[in-house]
Amino acid sequence: MTGLLLAKAHFPVTALGPGVRAGIWTQGCTLHCHGCLSRDTWDADPAKEVPVEAVLGWLASLPEPLHGVTISGGEPFQQPTALLALVRGIRAWRDGRPRETMPLDILVYSGYVYSRLSRSAESREILEACDAVIAGPYVDRLNPAGGHTGRGSLLWRGSANQRVVPLSPLGAERYGPAAGNDTQEAGPRMQVSVDEGPEGRRVYYIGIPRRGDMEHLSETLDRAGVRAGDVSWRP
Repeated sequence: MTGLLLAKAHFPVTALGPGVRAGIWTQGCTLHCHGCLSRDTWDADPAKEVPVEAVLGWLASLPEPLHGVTISGGEPFQQPTALLALVRGIRAWRDGRPRETMPLDILVYSGYVYSRLSRSAESREILEACDAVIAGPYVDRLNPAGGHTGRGSLLWRGSANQRVVPLSPLGAERYGPAAGNDTQEAGPRMQVSVDEGPEGRRVYYIGIPRRGDMEHLSETLDRAGVRAGDVSWRP
């Protein structure tokens, strides 16, 4: 039974790919991009390993509509065995869904550049089971500052160096318009998730903020008398 170091799974996700999606975030990343919003996923905690089969069972339990699955991190490709088992399991489950159900795509984010991923036989196996990859490290200075609208903002990417690479006919249909890496009319979007756990209430921001957006949010909350406490995007 293959285990996946899992940081979080959430449904619905509407900010990381087209349509209504399931989001899966892995644990563990040694890239440590400056300005990363998901610093809380950098450290891998073996105690939080879950069977890939459990993640697939969660996906199968989700209601419709479900247009896709987005896998992010952490760095998913630093768990190649588990990631391959996960994407192959999603494909097998997708192929068994009723034909009248909306096609479901698999999008994976990686901080590695696409040329590196495509050189590795192990990574190529994973990519062959996906519909699109958004590849490349997050570069803070290449993320448009908050306040941009229309041209100058990025669609599904954190910084302009990252590539959107369709990997299948379905991927070309859904991600092809963004693959040229031109600026997009639709800017980055964010959504909020509130979880109640044994350690109390925790707020998650899902999506790709523009540079400075999170600091602006913290300042706005402070002025309103809301104390954010510890936040994951600060060192």
